[in-house]
Amino acid sequence: MATDATNGAPLARYAASKRIGDFIFLSGVIAVDPARRLIVRGFEDIPHEVAQSLGQTGEFSSDIKQGPILAQSWYVLDAIRQIIECEGGQMSDVFKLVQYFRNLDHFPSFSKVRRTFFPDEPPVSTVVEVSAMLPSDDILIEVEATAYLPLCGNKE
Repeated sequence: MATDATNGAPLARYAASKRIGDFIFLSGVIAVDPARRLIVRGFEDIPHEVAQSLGQTGEFSSDIKQGPILAQSWYVLDAIRQIIECEGGQMSDVFKLVQYFRNLDHFPSFSKVRRTFFPDEPPVSTVVEVSAMLPSDDILIEVEATAYLPLCGNKE
């Protein structure tokens, strides 16, 4: 299910996203940047100003604990935002998320980041803990999204 966040291209042979009528379905998005051959592992792998806004302290002992899930959460949600915007939509068009976690204890950190992408009404959500994700054990979260974006541009 892994999707390249930088341009929506999948990491394997499947569709990263697909429009069916007024709906856009996104395959699972993970925190991998194939262009840089990089798995986001912490604050150092995302823009500095974003890392600071998420709570980067500069203290190794603090940042090593929260940095990986906060950075991956931001990267994944920003990738979803980019894909939806390429389709002509915005994050408020996303009405459903399925979130896969390697450790459900990471959900509160993800939820904090999710609020920055969905400041008003959050999408309906499903949360699942899984034993592993591709391509490596460094992947902590994967998110599928579904958006309602009418072709005619008239929303109900």
